[in-house]
Amino acid sequence: MLCDSSPGVVLFQEGKVIRRWDGLVESYVKECEVRGLAECTVYVRRRELDRFGACLKHRRPRVNLEQLDSELIIKYLRTRGTFRSKCLIYGVESILRGMGEHPVSQGICTKNPLRWIKGPKMDSRSKIPRRIGKEDMKRLWEAADKKKPDTLRTLTLCVLSILYGTGLRRGELQRLDITGWDRDNGILKVDGQKTGRERNTPVGPGVWKCIEAYLPVRQNRLEALGTVNEKAFLIDRRGNRMSATAISKVVQVCSKAAGIPFVSLHQFRHSCVRDLLESGVKIPKAQKILGHAEIQTTMRYMDVTSGERTETIKKHPINDFLNETRASSNDRRMAI
Repeated sequence: MLCDSSPGVVLFQEGKVIRRWDGLVESYVKECEVRGLAECTVYVRRRELDRFGACLKHRRPRVNLEQLDSELIIKYLRTRGTFRSKCLIYGVESILRGMGEHPVSQGICTKNPLRWIKGPKMDSRSKIPRRIGKEDMKRLWEAADKKKPDTLRTLTLCVLSILYGTGLRRGELQRLDITGWDRDNGILKVDGQKTGRERNTPVGPGVWKCIEAYLPVRQNRLEALGTVNEKAFLIDRRGNRMSATAISKVVQVCSKAAGIPFVSLHQFRHSCVRDLLESGVKIPKAQKILGHAEIQTTMRYMDVTSGERTETIKKHPINDFLNETRASSNDRRMAI
């Protein structure tokens, strides 16, 4: 494996102990910041890499690169996954793989030294994503419509309408700029930071009205603060771009007022795609709306317990065949 020995650069070298892990983490974090990743995302990656580095540094005897086998990684993942969800384990594995790509992108190494990491295989059918029920959704919107003052009301309705009406991820909504709203065509221009591809997401009439009701409120606040050049679509009380945490807080407060259980903003994305599929939207079209890189990701949202699919399977020809077979059997039994 080729490596660079210039000062300040962290090295992976076969046969030797992993050196200057903290420096490599710092270099990788700076790269993430340059790419424009959300502050909370960068923080989570740094924290996880620091934790993994501490684990490596405290092992005795010292760990060589060739000793970083799947058994060692699985042991670390088990310590991180105790009493926690599978998603956390997959997230940790993803962070480690991304870290391994850094020295490759910098020309330090010829291949990702962590690409071989093997973790528990994820079965996309093992867990159907949670959604917000229709009754809970109705109560949530009623609570949002009662918000005071009107500035908070319009903001809340705008956030809810975009999350549920378009299926945007929280990070995509947080990074959305005012120039990303095409009023004439009713389109939100979403960045491709997660998938590497930008996309244009159309909005329905209801979402369009909520956005247009929010924009004058946004403009008035910016003019009052003297920061009319702010390019963020969602702004806070100080006229700055709303953080991802602040967006979540808006919805959490609303869900608490509505008296409904709330887990995460990603529930709106799940609800959006599954409601679209149940309404008859084809999977490839739903994939384009949500910006999934792989159609298998969209297919995870197919609800096998849905009433519509239950009624559909009742029309299978095997049902008529079995009914006829059962009737013939009964006739023979009666004849005897």
